[in-house]
Amino acid sequence: MELIAVDVGGTHARFAPAKVTPEGSIELGELTTLKTSDYASLKNAWDDFARIAGGTTPKAAAIAIAGPVTGETVRMTNNSWILHTGALDEQLGLEQVTVLNDFGAVAHAVAQAPSEELVHLTGPELPMPDYGTVTVLGPGTGLGIAHFHRFEGGYHIQATEGAHTDFAPVDHIDDIILARLRERQRRVSTERVVSGPGIVEIYHALAAVEKRSVEELDDRAIWERGMNGEDGLAIAAVDRFCQSLGSTAGDYALAHGASAVVIAGGLGYRLRDLLPKSGFAERFRFKGRYESMMAAMPVKLIVHPQPGLFGAVAAFAQEHLGDRQE
Repeated sequence: MELIAVDVGGTHARFAPAKVTPEGSIELGELTTLKTSDYASLKNAWDDFARIAGGTTPKAAAIAIAGPVTGETVRMTNNSWILHTGALDEQLGLEQVTVLNDFGAVAHAVAQAPSEELVHLTGPELPMPDYGTVTVLGPGTGLGIAHFHRFEGGYHIQATEGAHTDFAPVDHIDDIILARLRERQRRVSTERVVSGPGIVEIYHALAAVEKRSVEELDDRAIWERGMNGEDGLAIAAVDRFCQSLGSTAGDYALAHGASAVVIAGGLGYRLRDLLPKSGFAERFRFKGRYESMMAAMPVKLIVHPQPGLFGAVAAFAQEHLGDRQE
């Protein structure tokens, strides 16, 4: 069966033709990436994609959205789009559609990923568990968090909005980050720190600790300087970000009762070589009386190039095809 896979994030909307084979395997075609800020709505972006694709698209779609999919109306978390999920089939000219949270889609991808697409980060180098719960999280424009429970014969996905729980400081630098954010935010969520834009707060907090005056840089400039090794303070900010990501990953592994953790997201993928060398693992384990339990938990990173699109198609197949794939 042929369909269109769509992954709508805070910054980009990604489209790709997709196919589910009779054997149940998923194939993705050529990727088209559009900036959400260039379009007033998903409908406008869809029409532009259809034009780019040649004007004819399948009558089925799997759409992953960065926001809570809990009713007929979805307000995007990190852009201005409002989606009326119950009317997408009519608006987009579809006969079948699956709509789900973007990190719910990523969790589908993790649940179906072959072992070579899940690379080891920290903890024991073990395969993914055949039973039990796996936490999936990843930073990008925001922070996505989901988990899935694997049982004999299948798995169940649970998307969450866990990124919007309160940020929990661990040390005095985290205290400074929190204090800076509280000057401008009524409430400070984890996503304010553990996401791409959060590097700005980390950078300025480290400058305050060192009593340094620094130029105003946006998050992209700090990431570029830190990843390229051009700026000592930016390098330290990237390592501190990795520590905060480790703390958050450990927190949610505890909350979910997980037996493994998988890091995803565009930024997570960019950090794949740095995370094992950073303070990520130490912060992941740093859970008081549960430190030995955390040290025994495998942490991996998914390296599939488009897990959101792949997972959206997997969710479509689960909902609409089941054993009837043709």
